[in-house]
Amino acid sequence: MAAVQTFKATAHLQDGVQVKTSSRHFELTIDEPKSLGGTDTGMNPVEVLLASLGACQSIVARVYAPKFGVKLDDFQVDVEGDLDLDGFFNKSDVRPGYSDIRYTFRIKTDSPKEKVEEFVHFLESKCPVGDTIANPVNLKLANIIIEN
Repeated sequence: MAAVQTFKATAHLQDGVQVKTSSRHFELTIDEPKSLGGTDTGMNPVEVLLASLGACQSIVARVYAPKFGVKLDDFQVDVEGDLDLDGFFNKSDVRPGYSDIRYTFRIKTDSPKEKVEEFVHFLESKCPVGDTIANPVNLKLANIIIEN
């Protein structure tokens, strides 16, 4: 089996700015808060991105903690990001995406501090979502299909 695996997702626009997303046999509703023109039925795309980063870091933590001898009694990631909405609303030349993303690991463990710090450094280097956010990725429109 090849090491490269292709993951897929579909986003289908519903009424207003509500979007039904799916991947494999799972669905997630993405929307905007009322203050941004939505009906507040789900996280918005930039919140989902933050949640994806925290979830990815959590999964990597679970997978690698035993290899570092770190016992996780509890693990939580708090993620926040700064986004200038003038970029999205085309009011200025600032980028429409996040300028800064910060996260805090809340780790409940009796493992030594040095071991936890080594583990966290490794964890940060192995999170696919973190790597995708931190480094340029080849993002391109593959096709436009016009249906009548």
